[in-house]
Amino acid sequence: MRHTNVKKLAVASVLCAVAVVGSLFSFPVLGSRCAPVQHMVNIFCAVLLGPGYGLGAAFAASLLRNLLGLGSLMAFPGSMFGALLCGLVYRKTHSLPATLLGEVFGTSVLGGLCAWPVAIFFTGEEAANVAFYAYIVPFLISTAGGAVIAAVVLFSCQRAGILRSMQESLER
Repeated sequence: MRHTNVKKLAVASVLCAVAVVGSLFSFPVLGSRCAPVQHMVNIFCAVLLGPGYGLGAAFAASLLRNLLGLGSLMAFPGSMFGALLCGLVYRKTHSLPATLLGEVFGTSVLGGLCAWPVAIFFTGEEAANVAFYAYIVPFLISTAGGAVIAAVVLFSCQRAGILRSMQESLER
């Protein structure tokens, strides 16, 4: 039987809540709502919890944001691809700069391209033609902002020695 780490589940839940509340601090860019706090949370999840918890927290936050009217359907591809990719990159490299780049690439390029079929399905062909080109740039702006915030916090925690102790505490 697989062991569930209750501490990791609790931290993922808190980070999910931070992402949902943080979506109140979003701004529109080219038809998309940029929520940099979601991307900061994705990176925190990658570094502290791993790709599975990060993907789950991103999905739950996107679902809650949509149910509460705080986000659009683009929240799903816009958060989940970055969360998964940066989690996998951190698991493989344990490098904060590589993890930040994984989030930016996963969200802006992969999430932006996958937003196109979502736009076709939900908004129709006309809007989808614009969406193919229009989602990569807003996703890039949003994820870059979140990556900068996460970098400041995580590099500070790493320099102070707090990051390693938090990671070790969650592994017990």
